[in-house]
Order: sequence, then structure tokens, then C-alpha cells
Amino acid sequence: MTVRTRFAPSPTGYLHVGGARTALFSYLFARKHGGQFVLRIEDTDLERSTAESVNAILEGMTWLGLDYDEGPFYQTQRFERYNAVIDELLAKGLAYRCVCSKDRLEKLREDQMAQRLKPRYDGHCRGHEVDPNEPHVIRFKNPADGVVVVDDMIRGRIVFANAELDDLVIRRSDGAPTYNLSVVVDDSDMGITHVIRGDDHINNTPRQINILRALGHEPPRYAHVPMILGDDGARLSKRHGAVSVIAYRDQGYLPEALLNYLVRLGWSHGDQELFSVEEMINLFEIGDVNKAASAFNTDKLDWLNQQYLHHADPARIARLLSPHMGRLDIDPASGPDLVEVVKAQAARAKTLTELAEISAFFYRDFETFDEASAKKHLRLVAREGLERLRAAFELMAYEDWTLEGLKHVVEGVAEELGTNMGKVAQPLRVAIVGRAASPGIDETLRLVGKDATLRRIDKALAYIAARGGND
Repeated sequence: MTVRTRFAPSPTGYLHVGGARTALFSYLFARKHGGQFVLRIEDTDLERSTAESVNAILEGMTWLGLDYDEGPFYQTQRFERYNAVIDELLAKGLAYRCVCSKDRLEKLREDQMAQRLKPRYDGHCRGHEVDPNEPHVIRFKNPADGVVVVDDMIRGRIVFANAELDDLVIRRSDGAPTYNLSVVVDDSDMGITHVIRGDDHINNTPRQINILRALGHEPPRYAHVPMILGDDGARLSKRHGAVSVIAYRDQGYLPEALLNYLVRLGWSHGDQELFSVEEMINLFEIGDVNKAASAFNTDKLDWLNQQYLHHADPARIARLLSPHMGRLDIDPASGPDLVEVVKAQAARAKTLTELAEISAFFYRDFETFDEASAKKHLRLVAREGLERLRAAFELMAYEDWTLEGLKHVVEGVAEELGTNMGKVAQPLRVAIVGRAASPGIDETLRLVGKDATLRRIDKALAYIAARGGND
């Protein structure tokens, strides 16, 4: 048997992290077992499905690197096939037309709720002759007795009594097939062997199995993945922050970091934290996924992303960083080599967005000094050191503006003043960067360049002069 899994999102919004984790688990299972991974767009909700949402899903899948072997298939292009199956069920007496009005169904539900019964259709139209020209829906004739057993690959054995399952609608009055019917036909036609999906579908599973068996097909194996919660224990939603995969991309996360984080939401391999995709494929076991829901922890994602930023190829990070610099209205070609900036700064940032923000000073002058840094370091006592540094820097030829040359100047001024390097380097750092944090001072000066260095020291000296004796 060739393993075939599928990811089947509904295009009614963005690709959220819960869906991305489901896609990842399905992808890893297929790759581990030498199978195929299928992408299917379940767009039968004609009112809510949009082309923009389809594009967002495809864009998210591409960014994450979850390459699919077949698809995307669109359910709206398969209505003829679904209707043929519905007609087959009608012809076999396994489905029937229902003309129950909305008012009757609402009254039935209210009565059942009042009696503390589980709301379900009562089979009123079973066995009734209905004029096909009269407005109606088609219902599947669910078995009245017996049980459906689901050997869930995550949750284990789950038993459903058929008496608790009603005759669900498989075609609406407007002629559109419903989710449970179309999913069954697709999974069967596409040879899906393993369905890995969110646990919100557990109650759909026995219904789908009954339809499959009515059509003479063996159901696939099922694995229902627990939901993702926010830090507060509630289901993850927009109020917890970004939940869209593309939003994480735009906030400066790397795809490999998000994949690494998602695979660890409910699954683990010893104490290992960092996984390449190849390691995920080799080590992932669907049966090892926890049954309990997992809580999304942004701090942990930030830590993972920082690890990947720090250890990734600087040239690749520079390429990904470039648009984030552009959003700050910075042309990275107008200053130091962005790859060199990445080498100097990557370990200091959690995201590409943060990396762009803390690196802006390399490309443009800052407007104001950080208040606390300036108060501590840009004092009268620092003036002489800055003046001597400026004079020495101005005498340096542009070709001598190197790490070694700059280090020699700073150390020389400290020696002349009879003080330690910190007393000279920290005021200089605040003068050049605007704050008291940056890479090594010689590296910072090299990347900022001679002209900007002289200009910013002048600004710092003016600031000190304006403070006067207010130390």
C-alpha cells in the first residue's frame, strides 16, 4: 500500500498556524513512509470562499516549503462527480429527499433541548415519497443501530453508536453537496490512506465512515490532532496575536523556525529542540503526538527563530532581510554590505523585523539619542575623549578605515587619557549608534563609515555642550 495523505483547507480566510501544523504532520507522515502528499481546496462554501483566501493558503504552503505531490484540487470543480454519487445513493435506497421546513426543524430542536435530548433529525421524511420538483434536501440514511469504531492513530479506539448519529444532509436545497459528502468522495477517489486533521472533525468521522461503507469503500486511517491554545488556555485566536502563517512571515520569522516550533507543539523527541526538515521526516511518529491540547508560546518561537537567524547562511538572511529594511524606507544598497551587517547583528535579534530595526543606524542617522544611554555616557567627562577620537578619525585615509586601524585609534586614545577602553568606547558607541548597545566598537565604526562617524561625533559633542554642567 502506498501511503497518501492530504491537507484540505477551506479557503474562507488565511492559512492559520493550526492548519499549518496539520499540513506539516500530514506532509511528514507521507514523506516518512515514501508516500504522496495531496493538497485539496475545500471550497464548497460558496458564500465564504474567496480567491484571496486560496492565494493566501498557496502562498503560506510555498513559504513553509510544504511541497505537495498532487493538486491543488478544487471541490467546486467536482460537483458533477458528487451529484453522481448522491444519485447512486438515492438509487440504492441509501439516501432520501427531505422537505422538512426550517420552522419544523427549529421546533424539533427546541423540543429536544427542552427534554435535554441531543438535537438530531428525527427521520420524519424517511420512507416518504417526495416530489423531486418540490424544494428539498437530500439526506443520507444512516444505519439505525450498531456502532462505528474508529481506531484513531493518536487517540486510540473511539466508539460511536449509530443511534446517536442522525440522517445528515448531503445535498442542500440549492443543489450544492455538503462537506461530509464531498470529503468522502474525494478521499475515496484520491486514494487517501491516512487522514490527519484537527480534532474538531472527530464527530464527522463516524458519519463519513458510514457513507464510505455505504458506497462499498474501506475508510482510511484517521488521526485527530488536538487544538492549539493561547497562553491563557483559550483556543488560539487573533486576540492572542498573529495566527496567520503569512503574518509570521511579515513579522520576520523564518519558515524553518516556524516549522520547527509547530512540530514541537504536541510532539517531541527526547530533549531535542532544533530539528531540520530531514530530521523531522526521519523522527516524526504520528502515534507519539500528545492527546492533550498544546499552548502556543511566542517566547519559545522567538528563541527558536533567534537560533536559526544566528546560525543560518548570512547571505540568505541578508536576502530575506532586505524587504524589511525597505519597509523602514532604507535602501540597503546605500550603505554597508547587508551580508556584513547580518554577520555583525544576527545574534542580537529575534526576528528579521527586529534585525532591521536595530541595524537602521548603519544606513541613516538617528534623530535622537536614547535618553538613558545619553544621560549616562554623553557627559562633560566624555568630551575630551570624543574630541581626540574625532581628530584621529579625520586624519585616517578611507583605505585605512579597517578593523585593525580603528581598534588602534580607540586603544590609543584610551591610553593617552590613562583610562580603560570602556570609558572611551561607550561614549563613542552612544555617539555613533544612539544607544549603548551595538556590535564591537571597531566593527560598528567600520560599517558605519568615516563620514557618518565624524558627523555623529559632532552631534554628540553638541549634545554634551547643550547639557553643560548638568551632569
